[in-house]
Amino acid sequence: MNHGPVPSRRERLEALLLTMLRIRAFEDAAERASQGGVAAFGQTLGSRAAVRGPLHLSTGQEAVAAGVCAALRRDDLLTSTHRGHGHTIAKGGDLGRMMAELHGRAAGCNGGKGGSMHIADFSVGMLGANGVVAAGLPIAVGAAQALRLQRRRGIVACFFGDGAVNRGPFLESLNWAAVHRLPLLFVCEDNRWSATTATGAMTAGPGAAARSEAIGVPARKVDGNDVEAVADAAAALADEVRAGAGPRLLHARTYRVKGHVSVDPAPYRDPAEVRAALADDPIERAVATWLALGGRAAQVDALRTAAQAEVDAAVAAAEAAPPPEPDAAFADVQDLGAGRWT
Repeated sequence: MNHGPVPSRRERLEALLLTMLRIRAFEDAAERASQGGVAAFGQTLGSRAAVRGPLHLSTGQEAVAAGVCAALRRDDLLTSTHRGHGHTIAKGGDLGRMMAELHGRAAGCNGGKGGSMHIADFSVGMLGANGVVAAGLPIAVGAAQALRLQRRRGIVACFFGDGAVNRGPFLESLNWAAVHRLPLLFVCEDNRWSATTATGAMTAGPGAAARSEAIGVPARKVDGNDVEAVADAAAALADEVRAGAGPRLLHARTYRVKGHVSVDPAPYRDPAEVRAALADDPIERAVATWLALGGRAAQVDALRTAAQAEVDAAVAAAEAAPPPEPDAAFADVQDLGAGRWT
């Protein structure tokens, strides 16, 4: 199938950079709106927080979302983690509807009832973020099995964190996907921290890629802060999955520079480790490459301005939008029948 001219390296990098800038601007705005919005980590509940409840940021991990989703098509499906903003944006989710969802507004992509940890947008194949560690893995397997039964051509991409590889659903999901050769790309977004505990202290062996290989799912490791490397690796693996080779796993090593939630100052981390991560920011690495390829600083500034303007408009619209009607609480609830015991 002819998909048009192949973009140059600089054109592709520009698109990836814009996606990362949109993710960063969105999460920065959400963070500001949520400060004090949850009672945790010694913080008090802020009654004026516009975004209430736990908000998990993926700041510093943008290259993984942008690079992987660049290899996906509109009709491909996606499952995410409790840090699902970036994945949703990279898959094509609407920033206005997403921000309205975080603000608990009726215009949100889930009617204001899902919030940050349950962002979903079926119109772009985003099946949902999930507050349960590793829960997206079996959901992705079920979605891939459904594609097989329906004889549809799409694939499923499943994002999960390094903490999930120690949970039972990781083994079960990879096993089922391998046995049935499902069209599934597993993506381990290894940010080195499992909530407030360093992953290295609680994960035995060489990690996600080795465990994947052991169960028969070929794996590939990549520098998760190099958006071009992620995009190349994801595209190669996605092509193999589309060709019917069965599931594949991408292990992308990155770093979460913010705390576990938006009000967590993360004092349990070594400051030197955080400084090193900030110096390896994926966006600034992409900017440096862009300039080396002949791009102009003014063009980067224009991309930053465009991303920020889009997010500012989304925030303003969310703040002005009405909340759901009380009766909406009874909508979208499973119907169990007549409600009589038999």
